[in-house]
Amino acid sequence: MVTGDELRSVLRAFPSGICVVTIDLEGQQTGLTVGSLASLSLEPPLVGFALGHQASLHELLRGAGEFGVSLLGGEHESLAQHFARSVPPIALWTGIELRDDVDGPPLLAEARGWLRCSVEAEHPTGDHTFFVGRVVWAELGPPGPGLVYVRHGYHGV
Repeated sequence: MVTGDELRSVLRAFPSGICVVTIDLEGQQTGLTVGSLASLSLEPPLVGFALGHQASLHELLRGAGEFGVSLLGGEHESLAQHFARSVPPIALWTGIELRDDVDGPPLLAEARGWLRCSVEAEHPTGDHTFFVGRVVWAELGPPGPGLVYVRHGYHGV
């Protein structure tokens, strides 16, 4: 049987696109860096990602029922690091530029693209939950390299 450390070691060689998933639950806004976003279906439009049970966003997402996704660009390593840390809610948004022209969960300005999704399903998967979201709104951002995580670091590609 393969251990979690062995699996992590192998998968670190496989680049993952980086995004920030955000929610707004009764005015409580939070976000988390995610490297597991996947396109699941075009008809209907579905995406999915895995969240660890211990992630602060986990239970809040269940309560919110919807989420935003900001696809990070190659120059957004600092944003990825910021939302990967456990930061107190007030400090989480300090110095973070958000889009003010859309409703719903907060979306990071100048991302490569944005999605707004409703939670369609949840699937327990070991120490994570795989959330499936129905994309209700999508917009392409400015062109440029995307941000990926591979071999212990962020890279623009």
